[in-house]
Amino acid sequence: MTAFVIRRLMQAVLVVFLMSLIVFFGVNVIGDPVDMLISPDADQSEIERTIRALGLDRPIGEQYLYFLKGVASGDFGNSFIFGEPALKLILQHMPATVELALVSLIMAVILGIPLGFIAGLHPERRLSRGIMAASILGFSLPTFWVGLMLIMLFAVTLGWLPSTGRGDTAVFLGVESSLWTRDGLGHIFLPALNLALTNISLVIRLTRAGVRETMHQDYIKFARAKGLPESRVVGVHLMKNILIPIVTVLGLEFGGLLAFSVVTETIFAWPGMGKLLIDSLLQLDRPVVVAYLMIIVLFFVIINLVVDILYSALDPRVRLGDRDA
Repeated sequence: MTAFVIRRLMQAVLVVFLMSLIVFFGVNVIGDPVDMLISPDADQSEIERTIRALGLDRPIGEQYLYFLKGVASGDFGNSFIFGEPALKLILQHMPATVELALVSLIMAVILGIPLGFIAGLHPERRLSRGIMAASILGFSLPTFWVGLMLIMLFAVTLGWLPSTGRGDTAVFLGVESSLWTRDGLGHIFLPALNLALTNISLVIRLTRAGVRETMHQDYIKFARAKGLPESRVVGVHLMKNILIPIVTVLGLEFGGLLAFSVVTETIFAWPGMGKLLIDSLLQLDRPVVVAYLMIIVLFFVIINLVVDILYSALDPRVRLGDRDA
């Protein structure tokens, strides 16, 4: 197990290094931030002074090495627009995005797995067919349209829930979050549901497929032949084996929720990293964009590493096959 983890860590370091190359050089070929920061009437000396102040007069390779040196010490550079460290700006917006992604993932698990079990255990029932039809809608409907419809129904027509903002926050166990207040929970429900719909549909289909495939395995038949109660057969023998693909997919989807919640955060005016990214892209604030992308890369790498470890814990054949390879 230790060798398996070490191998994955070495692969993670290589991935982060390669992605830093792609992200840095990719972002630096987009536009000229100087055009956004100075007046069109500025003279040449002022333009050159701004370029030197931003470090844009150095060769691109030297800028990259300077960037790597800064990253090693936790410094992603200062925002061109706000004049503050880019990492500080992202960390200020990160808690809102993380809590939104967590609530969305919890919704996907709480709703998706039970509904998938129902659809898999009783596929011929009308309820099961209705669940699968709803899962297709969850995949098909665009996120921005669903978000607007949720606002129209629950905020405008019924007036049950707020439509924008994060709501009140409170500190519990040293963590400030909107999840600790009733007002915060009311604000997070709609954006989290909007963000979770695709994942709920995905979990339903994964769970149903896993149940249908596993129900016919010999060990399930043997467990029933031994006289084990159906609750134990389903809750232990069946559940443990279908969790492997679900854990893998949910781990990857959590990274996607963190990285691609831009549309939901924009519709619901949620003050997370997605909104900061949009503002930075519009103003060509390169340090913030690069810092955001690198942090998302780190998120994905860490999540994949955790998923690999959990996967190997659930199925020892994974680490054994890795060792043989």
